[in-house]
Amino acid sequence: MTDTSLDNQESAETDATQLILQDIQAGIYPPGTWLKQIDLETRYDKGRNEIRRALDRLTLKRVVEHVPNRGYHVYQTDGKQWQDISEIRIMLETGVVPKLISRHNAADIENLRALAQDFQDLLLSGTLLELYESNLRFHYAFIDLAGNQELHTVIAELRQRTSSAPVSQWKTRARVDISAKEHFQMIDALEARDDQELRRLIECHIRQLPE
Repeated sequence: MTDTSLDNQESAETDATQLILQDIQAGIYPPGTWLKQIDLETRYDKGRNEIRRALDRLTLKRVVEHVPNRGYHVYQTDGKQWQDISEIRIMLETGVVPKLISRHNAADIENLRALAQDFQDLLLSGTLLELYESNLRFHYAFIDLAGNQELHTVIAELRQRTSSAPVSQWKTRARVDISAKEHFQMIDALEARDDQELRRLIECHIRQLPE
Protein backbone atom coordinates (compact mmCIF):
# COMPACT_ATOMS: atom_id res chain seq x y z
CA MET A 1 0.00 0.00 0.00
CA THR A 2 1.39 3.43 -0.95
CA ASP A 3 1.84 6.35 1.45
CA THR A 4 -1.01 8.14 -0.33
CA SER A 5 -3.33 5.17 0.20
CA LEU A 6 -2.43 5.05 3.89
CA ASP A 7 -3.10 8.78 4.25
CA ASN A 8 -6.49 8.41 2.55
CA GLN A 9 -7.41 5.49 4.80
CA GLU A 10 -6.48 7.40 7.96
CA SER A 11 -8.40 10.44 6.73
CA ALA A 12 -11.52 8.35 6.07
CA GLU A 13 -11.34 6.79 9.53
CA THR A 14 -10.89 10.20 11.15
CA ASP A 15 -13.87 11.52 9.18
CA ALA A 16 -16.02 8.60 10.34
CA THR A 17 -14.94 9.16 13.94
CA GLN A 18 -15.82 12.85 13.77
CA LEU A 19 -19.17 12.20 12.10
CA ILE A 20 -20.24 9.74 14.80
CA LEU A 21 -18.91 12.00 17.56
CA GLN A 22 -20.79 15.01 16.18
CA ASP A 23 -24.06 13.07 16.16
CA ILE A 24 -23.46 11.87 19.72
CA GLN A 25 -22.77 15.44 20.83
CA ALA A 26 -25.87 16.63 18.97
CA GLY A 27 -28.00 14.22 21.00
CA ILE A 28 -28.94 12.08 18.00
CA TYR A 29 -27.46 9.13 19.88
CA PRO A 30 -28.19 9.74 23.60
CA PRO A 31 -26.16 8.06 26.38
CA GLY A 32 -26.84 4.32 26.46
CA THR A 33 -27.90 4.08 22.80
CA TRP A 34 -26.66 0.97 21.00
CA LEU A 35 -24.81 1.79 17.78
CA LYS A 36 -25.51 -0.75 15.03
CA GLN A 37 -22.62 -0.87 12.61
CA ILE A 38 -24.78 -1.56 9.57
CA ASP A 39 -26.91 1.52 10.34
CA LEU A 40 -23.78 3.66 10.75
CA GLU A 41 -22.38 2.36 7.45
CA THR A 42 -25.57 3.48 5.70
CA ARG A 43 -25.87 6.81 7.50
CA TYR A 44 -22.28 7.91 6.86
CA ASP A 45 -21.68 6.05 3.60
CA LYS A 46 -18.58 4.37 5.04
CA GLY A 47 -17.24 0.83 4.86
CA ARG A 48 -17.53 -1.71 7.67
CA ASN A 49 -13.84 -1.53 8.57
CA GLU A 50 -13.89 2.29 8.69
CA ILE A 51 -16.89 2.28 11.03
CA ARG A 52 -15.37 -0.40 13.23
CA ARG A 53 -12.11 1.50 13.61
CA ALA A 54 -14.01 4.73 14.26
CA LEU A 55 -15.96 3.03 17.06
CA ASP A 56 -12.72 1.67 18.49
CA ARG A 57 -11.26 5.20 18.49
CA LEU A 58 -14.32 6.51 20.34
CA THR A 59 -14.06 3.62 22.79
CA LEU A 60 -10.50 4.69 23.63
CA LYS A 61 -11.84 8.19 24.34
CA ARG A 62 -14.56 6.70 26.58
CA VAL A 63 -17.26 8.28 24.43
CA VAL A 64 -18.43 4.81 23.36
CA GLU A 65 -18.29 1.54 25.29
CA HIS A 66 -17.65 -1.85 23.68
CA VAL A 67 -19.47 -4.82 25.19
CA PRO A 68 -18.05 -8.15 23.93
CA ASN A 69 -20.54 -10.22 21.90
CA ARG A 70 -23.06 -7.37 21.97
CA GLY A 71 -21.55 -4.37 20.26
CA TYR A 72 -21.04 -0.67 21.01
CA HIS A 73 -23.19 1.82 22.87
CA VAL A 74 -22.83 5.49 23.75
CA TYR A 75 -21.08 5.76 27.09
CA GLN A 76 -23.34 6.42 30.06
CA THR A 77 -21.66 7.82 33.15
CA ASP A 78 -22.83 7.18 36.68
CA GLY A 79 -22.89 9.69 39.52
CA LYS A 80 -19.61 8.52 41.03
CA GLN A 81 -17.74 8.80 37.75
CA TRP A 82 -19.18 12.28 37.13
CA GLN A 83 -17.90 13.36 40.56
CA ASP A 84 -14.46 11.82 40.00
CA ILE A 85 -14.01 13.49 36.61
CA SER A 86 -15.27 16.78 38.00
CA GLU A 87 -12.58 16.57 40.70
CA ILE A 88 -9.91 16.07 38.03
CA ARG A 89 -11.21 19.04 36.04
CA ILE A 90 -11.22 21.23 39.15
CA MET A 91 -7.60 20.33 39.91
CA LEU A 92 -6.52 21.05 36.33
CA GLU A 93 -8.53 24.20 35.70
CA THR A 94 -7.92 25.87 39.05
CA GLY A 95 -4.27 24.82 38.86
CA VAL A 96 -3.65 27.08 35.85
CA VAL A 97 -5.36 30.14 37.34
CA PRO A 98 -2.00 31.88 37.98
CA LYS A 99 -1.12 31.46 34.29
CA LEU A 100 -4.54 32.70 33.18
CA ILE A 101 -4.10 35.79 35.32
CA SER A 102 -0.55 36.52 34.21
CA ARG A 103 -1.05 35.88 30.48
CA HIS A 104 -4.37 37.54 29.61
CA ASN A 105 -4.71 40.97 28.04
CA ALA A 106 -7.52 43.43 27.29
CA ALA A 107 -8.26 41.80 23.92
CA ASP A 108 -8.69 38.42 25.64
CA ILE A 109 -11.18 39.91 28.09
CA GLU A 110 -13.13 41.50 25.26
CA ASN A 111 -13.23 38.19 23.37
CA LEU A 112 -14.40 36.27 26.45
CA ARG A 113 -17.15 38.82 27.12
CA ALA A 114 -18.37 38.43 23.53
CA LEU A 115 -18.45 34.64 23.90
CA ALA A 116 -20.24 34.89 27.26
CA GLN A 117 -22.79 37.27 25.74
CA ASP A 118 -23.37 34.87 22.85
CA PHE A 119 -24.23 32.14 25.36
CA GLN A 120 -26.46 34.55 27.30
CA ASP A 121 -28.33 35.56 24.12
CA LEU A 122 -28.98 31.92 23.25
CA LEU A 123 -30.78 31.27 26.55
CA LEU A 124 -34.07 32.57 25.16
CA SER A 125 -33.94 31.59 21.51
CA GLY A 126 -31.17 29.04 21.06
CA THR A 127 -31.41 25.28 20.81
CA LEU A 128 -29.77 23.00 23.36
CA LEU A 129 -27.12 22.12 20.79
CA GLU A 130 -26.38 25.80 20.12
CA LEU A 131 -26.02 26.41 23.86
CA TYR A 132 -23.74 23.40 24.17
CA GLU A 133 -21.46 24.54 21.35
CA SER A 134 -21.44 28.15 22.59
CA ASN A 135 -20.50 26.94 26.07
CA LEU A 136 -17.59 24.93 24.67
CA ARG A 137 -16.33 27.94 22.71
CA PHE A 138 -16.30 30.04 25.88
CA HIS A 139 -14.53 27.45 28.02
CA TYR A 140 -11.93 26.52 25.44
CA ALA A 141 -11.12 30.19 24.86
CA PHE A 142 -10.83 30.65 28.63
CA ILE A 143 -8.53 27.69 29.26
CA ASP A 144 -6.46 28.40 26.14
CA LEU A 145 -5.21 31.57 27.82
CA ALA A 146 -2.90 29.26 29.77
CA GLY A 147 -1.05 28.58 26.51
CA ASN A 148 -1.06 24.79 26.97
CA GLN A 149 -2.51 22.84 24.03
CA GLU A 150 -2.18 19.51 25.84
CA LEU A 151 -4.32 20.86 28.67
CA HIS A 152 -6.97 21.85 26.11
CA THR A 153 -6.93 18.30 24.71
CA VAL A 154 -7.15 16.61 28.11
CA ILE A 155 -10.05 18.79 29.27
CA ALA A 156 -11.88 18.26 25.97
CA GLU A 157 -11.61 14.49 26.42
CA LEU A 158 -12.77 14.70 30.04
CA ARG A 159 -15.78 16.75 28.92
CA GLN A 160 -16.65 14.13 26.32
CA ARG A 161 -16.66 11.45 29.00
CA THR A 162 -19.12 13.27 31.27
CA SER A 163 -21.31 15.15 28.80
CA SER A 164 -21.11 13.59 25.36
CA ALA A 165 -24.53 15.05 24.49
CA PRO A 166 -26.06 18.48 25.17
CA VAL A 167 -28.92 16.97 27.15
CA SER A 168 -26.48 15.79 29.83
CA GLN A 169 -24.43 18.99 30.01
CA TRP A 170 -26.47 20.69 32.75
CA LYS A 171 -28.41 19.19 35.66
CA THR A 172 -31.42 21.51 35.28
CA ARG A 173 -32.60 24.39 33.10
CA ALA A 174 -32.11 26.71 36.07
CA ARG A 175 -28.45 25.62 36.17
CA VAL A 176 -28.01 26.83 32.58
CA ASP A 177 -29.07 30.32 33.70
CA ILE A 178 -26.65 30.19 36.64
CA SER A 179 -23.85 29.06 34.33
CA ALA A 180 -24.45 32.07 32.09
CA LYS A 181 -24.03 34.42 35.09
CA GLU A 182 -20.91 32.58 36.23
CA HIS A 183 -19.28 33.09 32.84
CA PHE A 184 -19.38 36.86 33.38
CA GLN A 185 -18.30 36.52 37.01
CA MET A 186 -15.29 34.43 35.95
CA ILE A 187 -14.30 37.10 33.43
CA ASP A 188 -14.63 39.82 36.08
CA ALA A 189 -12.43 37.84 38.49
CA LEU A 190 -9.87 37.24 35.74
CA GLU A 191 -9.79 40.92 34.78
CA ALA A 192 -9.43 41.90 38.46
CA ARG A 193 -6.63 39.32 38.82
CA ASP A 194 -8.47 37.87 41.82
CA ASP A 195 -6.85 34.44 42.15
CA GLN A 196 -8.99 33.09 45.00
CA GLU A 197 -12.31 34.28 43.59
CA LEU A 198 -11.55 32.84 40.16
CA ARG A 199 -10.64 29.48 41.69
CA ARG A 200 -13.88 29.51 43.70
CA LEU A 201 -15.99 30.33 40.66
CA ILE A 202 -14.36 27.65 38.51
CA GLU A 203 -15.04 25.02 41.18
CA CYS A 204 -18.68 26.11 41.61
CA HIS A 205 -19.10 26.13 37.84
CA ILE A 206 -17.76 22.62 37.36
CA ARG A 207 -19.65 21.17 40.33
CA GLN A 208 -22.81 22.99 39.18
CA LEU A 209 -23.52 24.23 42.68
CA PRO A 210 -26.73 26.21 43.33
CA GLU A 211 -26.55 29.96 43.83
